[in-house]
Amino acid sequence: MIKTILGQVKQFRRDSLLTPVFMIWEVIMEMAIPLLMAAIIDEGVTKGDMRFIYQTGGIMLAVAVLGLIAGMLGAKYAANASAGLARNLRASMFENIQNFSFANIDKFSTAGLVTRLTTDVTNIQNAYQMILRMCVRAPFSMVTAMIMAFLINGKLASIYLIAVVALGGCLFLIMNKATRYFKEIFPKYDELNASVQENVSAIRVVKAYVREDYENQRFTKASESICRMFTKAENILTWNAPLMQITVYGCILAISWLGAKMIVWDQLTTGQLMSLLAYCMNILMSLMMLSMIFVMVTMSTASAERIAEVINEKSSLSNPAKPERQVPDGRIVFDHVDFAYAKDSKEQVLKDISLEIEAGETIGIIGGTGSAKSSLVSLISRLYDVTAGSVSVGGIDVRDYDMEALRNQVSVVLQKNVLFSGTILENLRWGDQDATEEDCIRVCKMACADEFIKQFPEGYHTYIEQGGSNVSGGQKQRLCIARALLKKPKILILDDSTSAVDTATDSKIRKAFAEEIPDTTKLIIAQRISSVQNADRIIVMDNGKVEDFGTHEQLLARCEIYRDVYESQTNGGGDFDEGGDN
Repeated sequence: MIKTILGQVKQFRRDSLLTPVFMIWEVIMEMAIPLLMAAIIDEGVTKGDMRFIYQTGGIMLAVAVLGLIAGMLGAKYAANASAGLARNLRASMFENIQNFSFANIDKFSTAGLVTRLTTDVTNIQNAYQMILRMCVRAPFSMVTAMIMAFLINGKLASIYLIAVVALGGCLFLIMNKATRYFKEIFPKYDELNASVQENVSAIRVVKAYVREDYENQRFTKASESICRMFTKAENILTWNAPLMQITVYGCILAISWLGAKMIVWDQLTTGQLMSLLAYCMNILMSLMMLSMIFVMVTMSTASAERIAEVINEKSSLSNPAKPERQVPDGRIVFDHVDFAYAKDSKEQVLKDISLEIEAGETIGIIGGTGSAKSSLVSLISRLYDVTAGSVSVGGIDVRDYDMEALRNQVSVVLQKNVLFSGTILENLRWGDQDATEEDCIRVCKMACADEFIKQFPEGYHTYIEQGGSNVSGGQKQRLCIARALLKKPKILILDDSTSAVDTATDSKIRKAFAEEIPDTTKLIIAQRISSVQNADRIIVMDNGKVEDFGTHEQLLARCEIYRDVYESQTNGGGDFDEGGDN
């Protein structure tokens, strides 16, 4: 974990090394001031030597300025290093997330990843800055002040030693007890972020069902849980201040009382007593700094573990040593394929699937909810790897391809596809960033999107709000289909992506596909048989298996499931899940 976090310091190593140097410089200057002050009192004030007072005062001023400069430079370099570390951590996490397979993504919640990229990184940034400055300054200051105090008077300095040991033990017990609460807080942040994210993304549904009060209660519950945990931790930490004050004032009283006696007995000068009091404050304040560091490190340890978990997560999918970069054609072969989302799962999602699909064919895929239709097509672009058997595209196992090259030739349009904030043209160019406006218009005509885009005042330059909230479901699906077509893929997969489109438009889209992209293999997942009955062949899925595979006429003749659903739908019934007894 520590190696992972520190490995992200990278180009900020110089700043990270310079910060402790300036902190040590600042401490040395601070330690010199009490000695100079003692000299002024003992040699200047006592003897009435104004020249000595002015000379030593000038030296004190110069030392103070040098200490100030050192402190400012230390703060500057620490800020640069900590902010740079935070930037690198976010960049590394985000970059690694982009390389995750679907199996990796399934391990982390969206809210959890957001918390790691924001709250957890901020905790690490604050802790790193404090460590660079205080972890060097506080111990060095405490040790140096202790040595100087013993050089002045060992008997009085021993009071510091006893106080430091006693206070250090108490602070350790306090921090140890507070640590448990801090470690439990950050998973609570995930729950809070999940509540906010879900509410904001579904705010229209919340208002439609008048669930504002319920959502408020849900958010309040998550927020109060965090509040309670922080309150418990802070209540424990509140003992820091009174213990510190008791120790400080106790030391001052003890040193003042014993020191006054020593002055009377000529065993100590007034200046030395003033120096000892100054070193007393240095020692005890350094100890307080160390306790603050311990709190910050304790809080950030949980954050560091969560961040390291994301950075060190290795994609379950990787390119072969010598990957194929050219996809010959859109021919697809499933050879005795088994698949489960978890490697150690005993329950297979797909069971012994064997299929051969020729390039340019239009294949319909139907089946009830949970029949693994989407799982089947996810294996084609290698979003997941098969558990057993193989899937090949263009006569080559998908595991032998460069993943980027394969996915550039397999376009997938999901039922709930996503549009991003930006213009329609910017969204379309996700398919081909170099596409001209004419290219975009051409694919939009194929997807029957051109007709509604032209009705917008700004046409193809119309701004799409985040998530496509200012277009209808059917319009969003057609834009996503156009975006996929712009890739000029050898395989096009439509995963129930015309469910929000009316039947007439659905028919136009299928006709355009047949005429404009005859060489592209098209796989159409649908609930409506009317959407796939004109396909070259149709796959009927049931419970993770291929129940039958053939033309519309062949399936009507021999597949009871297909026939029952067809008759149900043509007689005014529902979709696949509502038709037949199966």
